[in-house]
Amino acid sequence: MKRIRHIAWCLLGVVLLASCHIPDNSDKQIFRYNESAGIATLDPAFAKDQAIIWGCSQLYNGLIRLDEQLQPQPCIAKRWTISPDGKTYTFTLRNDVYFHKNELFNTPDSTRPVTAHDFLYSFRRILDPDVASPGRWVFEEVDHFQALDDTTFAIHLRQPFSPFLSLLGMVYCSVVPREVVEHYGADYRQHPCGTGPFHLQLWKEGVKLVMRRNPHYFERDSLGRPLPYLDAVAVTFIVDKQTTFLEFVKGNLDFMNSLDASYKDEILTQTGQLKAKYADRIDMVSTPFLNTEYLGFRMENPESPLHDRRIRQAINYGFDRTKMMKYLRNGIGQPGIGGMVPCGLPGFDTVSNYGYEYNPQKALALLAEAGYPHGKGLPTLTLSTTSSYLDLCKYIQQQLGLLGIDIKVDVNPPAALREQIAQGKSSWFRGSWIADYPDAENYLSLFFSGNRCPAGANYTRYSNPQYDRLYLQAKGATDLQRRIALYRQMDQLVMRDAPVIILYYDQVLHFTHKNVHGLQSNAMNALDLRHVTIDKKT
Repeated sequence: MKRIRHIAWCLLGVVLLASCHIPDNSDKQIFRYNESAGIATLDPAFAKDQAIIWGCSQLYNGLIRLDEQLQPQPCIAKRWTISPDGKTYTFTLRNDVYFHKNELFNTPDSTRPVTAHDFLYSFRRILDPDVASPGRWVFEEVDHFQALDDTTFAIHLRQPFSPFLSLLGMVYCSVVPREVVEHYGADYRQHPCGTGPFHLQLWKEGVKLVMRRNPHYFERDSLGRPLPYLDAVAVTFIVDKQTTFLEFVKGNLDFMNSLDASYKDEILTQTGQLKAKYADRIDMVSTPFLNTEYLGFRMENPESPLHDRRIRQAINYGFDRTKMMKYLRNGIGQPGIGGMVPCGLPGFDTVSNYGYEYNPQKALALLAEAGYPHGKGLPTLTLSTTSSYLDLCKYIQQQLGLLGIDIKVDVNPPAALREQIAQGKSSWFRGSWIADYPDAENYLSLFFSGNRCPAGANYTRYSNPQYDRLYLQAKGATDLQRRIALYRQMDQLVMRDAPVIILYYDQVLHFTHKNVHGLQSNAMNALDLRHVTIDKKT
């Protein structure tokens, strides 16, 4: 029965794809990709997941953008200054940036230029409790904003926060026009109006999304040619990932992101290389991804054996991450034998080795020290996960079983697991953290007691006064080397106390056909289509 349902879904996906297929004989350059998770909104104030971020990134701009090395670069702001005390950021804006055409502007050409007052409105909107933007935290260090004139915008912080400039590269910080947003209200999600390289042409939710080239876009390439080069971007919403893979292989999609268990062994060798049968027509680009995959423990349950640090440490030592990555991930990603801060960020420590490598003897010694020799007397431990990570959790279950640790794997829908974690109902859970901004503080904030869930993202509810003191020192430090030293001390404390088990540090995988050129990304898995060109198939 399951197989019949699977085939039915696959056929439905093909039908939907065909319904929005753009003819091969078109003389236009159209970049096609699939978004299995769907796109819930095109309002940047609600850009809380990758699907929304990718869609909004084509439609909007902010003051700055992060380049391929995650360094802030000018965008609508052509330059900026930071006051000596690190608390005032002053941006000088371009005067040639226009919103997409919209009849609500009531001007002869149905558009108008962006001014500092638009950023004042856009940022205050993020903070408006009636809007309830999930990006409100971005401005938690802000005292106030100022539009000094049409092209000068200032942000005043209550205290120095060195990563703040990078935060402004988030899609939440995009500029939007007041007259359009207020006209549509909640329906603005379907009627986006930005300044980006593309504008919305068509959106049939769950079926297709088409964005056309913005002919008045303000950016140019190094030779002075207008960007973007593409004529359009077409997004489909096939849920089944194996069907998506088949459509990509057939050439009906130009791009595929990441890896799924349903096709990983078909396209990759055991060592993570593109298989020879695809090498002549597909390119694969892999870069570090600021994504730490982990298992988290709820630290507020003294009745649970997991409240004993030695048990948590024993579990950390009790399974082979290197073997796990080789056989279950085809070598994609790095084993999580370091701290919470992933490779690719200042603060990642490759020298101190304060993480956990496979050491079953040490795990057994810790179990015995905790009063459970070879797991005797230790009750069954429940690990909550989703189906996407079931193979990894079963592997850990098998490895820990050899040490006498009995694990029950509880599979939940993603939304249900998130709710369990938020309410503190899961004592041991699968989690991941993808960087919101490229600074180790973003990861280490997960263990600050002031961010304890549900008020913040401290899902383990870890609390350590020494850690909190270091965190507050690092947050206000303006010297990078000083911050890095503090970050490493904090990471060491977390690994010692083991509120989490680091599984692996992920990698970005982008697959494209050979006729696609100029796709840019970074370690935050951005989708930058401004420089993409597509050769016409012969």
